[in-house]
Amino acid sequence: MIRILVAEDFDLLREDLCDILEGQEDMTVVGSAGSGRDIEALALSTDCDLILMDIEMETTTAGIRATEHILEQKPGLKVIFLTAHETDNMILTSMGAGAVDYIVKGCDDAELLLHIRSACEGRPMLDAKIQNILLKEYSRLRSSERSLLFFISTVSQLTAAERELVRLLLEDKKVKEIAALRCVEVVTVKTQIKSLLRKFGCTRTKEIVATIRELNVAHLF
Repeated sequence: MIRILVAEDFDLLREDLCDILEGQEDMTVVGSAGSGRDIEALALSTDCDLILMDIEMETTTAGIRATEHILEQKPGLKVIFLTAHETDNMILTSMGAGAVDYIVKGCDDAELLLHIRSACEGRPMLDAKIQNILLKEYSRLRSSERSLLFFISTVSQLTAAERELVRLLLEDKKVKEIAALRCVEVVTVKTQIKSLLRKFGCTRTKEIVATIRELNVAHLF
């Protein structure tokens, strides 16, 4: 039998959750609360296996703080967050606070019960979501690595005049200002800009400047 605590500040939703759980042969609700403070006290005084924890109660992070405090005293307890939004940040928040999973409010009863049973069987569904985030992050880092390698290779091929031109572009100087500072004709600056764009594979100087700032390598100029 899975012993569950429910923390939700909206009375009707809390009652509905309790009714759904009590209707299962393998689950029982051993207590419920409507605030982070109350669920902390209840969790520390009640034998339970899992807590359904609303994140936003008396404050926007009440559930997170309560989870941290509860798990300091009962590290083996499983916590599943209840949230209104499913985002990558929600996954990271769950991981950071020690929750094993999260459920979006309003999901089907079957999905709610699947999350609870999976968590109690030691295979929380959050694991697959974490894997997806890590794969996306790996892809992003690989892309950044390729961009950086290409950029460094391109910089090594720039002439002294082109490097100076990039430095002035990073200072947000306009073509006419650059021409005046370097004591050359505007047409000369435009010709050098075309060469820069070709080397970097860009269509506008703003793209070059944005890439340099994104890769945090302005110091090279």
